[in-house]
Amino acid sequence: MPLSQPVSRSLQHTREVICQGYLRDDGLWDIEGHLTDTKTFRMRCIERNDGYIPVGEPLHGMALRITVDLDLNILDAEASMDFTPFDLCPSIADAYRQLIGLKIESGFTKKTRSLFGGVQGCTHLVELLGPLATTAYQATHQARQDRDKGNWDAGAEPPPLLNSCHTFDSSGPVVQKYWPHFVSSKE
Repeated sequence: MPLSQPVSRSLQHTREVICQGYLRDDGLWDIEGHLTDTKTFRMRCIERNDGYIPVGEPLHGMALRITVDLDLNILDAEASMDFTPFDLCPSIADAYRQLIGLKIESGFTKKTRSLFGGVQGCTHLVELLGPLATTAYQATHQARQDRDKGNWDAGAEPPPLLNSCHTFDSSGPVVQKYWPHFVSSKE
C-alpha cells in the first residue's frame, strides 16, 4: 500500500543511500555504501566554493567499502569523503579501518557506535554502517543458506533469522511451515 497523498509541498533536501554487494572473483564479498545529500537551493557553506554550494552539488558525498567473508568477518575497510561541508571532515576517513577484524553479528551496531561515536568518527559514515551491514547480510544470504541449509534441515542449528522479526517468530506460521523442528510454544 502506498503512502497517502501529501499536502502541497516543495522538495528541499534529498538524501540518497545506495548500498551494493559484490561477489569477488576470489570468493570474498565487497559491500559498498554511498551517502549523498543534495539541496534544491544554493546553500551557504563557508568552506566550499565561493561560500556556497550550488544546486545539485552534494553537501555530503561519502562512501564506505568493506570486504567480508561468508561468515561476515570484515577483512578490509575503506572510507572516502569526496564532498563535505568542512575541509577537516575527510581526515577521519582512515579511522574506519578499525572495522577490520569485526564481525557483522548481534552487537555490531553497538560496537561501531563505541568506535566511531562523537568526535571519534563522522555522523554520516556511522549512519551508513547500518545499511552497509544489512546489505552484507542480504548479499551473502543465498550463499550462506546454500552452505548451511543441511544443518537447518537436520535440526542441528536454527536458521539465523529465527526470532529476528514477527515473521520469523519461533512459534509462528512461517517457522511451523518451513522449520517445524524449531517451533517453540509460547507460554
